[in-house]
Amino acid sequence: MSDQFKITLAQLNATVGDLKGNADKVIKAWDNARDEGSNIIAFPELFITGYNPQDLILKPAFQKASTEMIQKIAETCSKGPTIAVGGPFSDNENLYNAYYILSEGKIQAIIKKHHLPNEEVFDEVRLFASGNVDGPFQVDQMRIGSPICEDAWHTDIVETLTETGAQTLLVPNGSPYYRGKTEIRQNVMVSRVIESGLPLVYLNLVGGQDDQVFDGGSFVLNPGGELALQMPQFEENIATCVFKKTAGGWMADAGQKHRIVEPLESDYFAMVIGLRDYCKKAGFDRVVIGLSGGVDSALVATIAVDALGPQSVRTVMLPSEYTSKSSLDDAAELSNNLNCRYDYLSIEEGRLAISETLSDLFKGKEPDLTEENIQSRLRGLLLMAISNKFGEMLLTTGNKSEVSVGYATIYGDMAGGYNPIKDLYKTRVFDICRWRNENARHWMKASGVNVIPINIIEKPPSAELRPDQKDSDSLPDYFVLDGILKILVDEDGTIDDCTAVGYSEEDAKRVQKLLFINEYKRFQSAPGTRLSKRAFWLDRRYPIINRWCE
Repeated sequence: MSDQFKITLAQLNATVGDLKGNADKVIKAWDNARDEGSNIIAFPELFITGYNPQDLILKPAFQKASTEMIQKIAETCSKGPTIAVGGPFSDNENLYNAYYILSEGKIQAIIKKHHLPNEEVFDEVRLFASGNVDGPFQVDQMRIGSPICEDAWHTDIVETLTETGAQTLLVPNGSPYYRGKTEIRQNVMVSRVIESGLPLVYLNLVGGQDDQVFDGGSFVLNPGGELALQMPQFEENIATCVFKKTAGGWMADAGQKHRIVEPLESDYFAMVIGLRDYCKKAGFDRVVIGLSGGVDSALVATIAVDALGPQSVRTVMLPSEYTSKSSLDDAAELSNNLNCRYDYLSIEEGRLAISETLSDLFKGKEPDLTEENIQSRLRGLLLMAISNKFGEMLLTTGNKSEVSVGYATIYGDMAGGYNPIKDLYKTRVFDICRWRNENARHWMKASGVNVIPINIIEKPPSAELRPDQKDSDSLPDYFVLDGILKILVDEDGTIDDCTAVGYSEEDAKRVQKLLFINEYKRFQSAPGTRLSKRAFWLDRRYPIINRWCE
């Protein structure tokens, strides 16, 4: 028997529901692995269906088509490396999240996920049955144990696999990004390696799906926890890891070790990939963005150009009588820096016409928030008209601070198909803008640095819907607002928790009230890139009508 064993890791981007497209990726990667002389090529969790398929996976026709596609792959790839690929398995009574082992034209083994995650964005207890704990499978001279994603976060599955003769652990994952997760994953997997004394291959999906971004970052650990291979984050990559038999068991040769990106860059990369894949998988090749001259729309425009290229981005300035010359100049400069299309459409004529239309009905009523919202909704109407006419998806630009407390106009500036910065607090928006101005990467399609005019970053934020308006007229300063929101939203904390760290009870109660009464807006808001464990959508599911408060 050979003392060398090759595992090819296919860190690829699957599309939910695209069974043929995903299968084509499997076959193409398998061809490469065959040329490499690999013993096995592995793909991530539920790769055939794409992840996270949510309730699509419950359709019997989809289950049947998925299984047939896996069988077709087995028949097509009959002479060459074994294939390990994720997909659903139904035994006519239960549906399982499974991992298929294919070789010699057949399905040789089906491993069923045992521990089903049921928190954050995961809802697998409702979708799947828990499988029995399966033992390792044999590929040539190696016995491989495959705990599927969550199964590797528990000690029992790995312990059973070790006791039943596994020589290497292969962990397929559909693990979405949130800030700081890379370190958590690696620490948990090091624990499994130390407990078992076995090398471990951690293989993760990459790419965007709805609000979730899968950040790849696959890696290989040797017994003792030493890193042998680190694949890149947020990018498709195929790597072959060579294992050699030693007196103490199998050991992985040292391979390439890509750098782990730091938090500001990883958030930005996630937003770029999230938007790029959302557009591509939804069938849009162009986007349109309403510029205000402010920092949020500037960051969204920059993300859009980095994701899609300047030729695919239209920016539109829609000024009113309250729009400052500074905002006009800043918006024009931003678009010039990004080298994307810039259109100018005044809303004044339309605003006056709407005011005249409503004048009799509103007679005797003082101007208030209604007139401010009319401006925002008029901008939304014009931007949606452009979107419809030219087939360009409208991007919305509200940050997490504003989305939290309803400082946004439903059917106005909230109109749009996707919001890259939905999970980014305002203070972090500024940090990300400064980071982007100082950094350029090969995956960015905008040219160079210093793309966001410094005045946009430094001037006081304003919606510019009335004379001399500032955001601070309606909200606590953003460093206060964001601090309170992080406690109430991200940590599910209380008013007492806010006051304990120095925030005033008045501010905390005000923010809590705004948070609860604006659930209806968030329920109707566009999806956006998930960057934290408490993003607004699947992570935080609150009732729209809610009378509870502290």
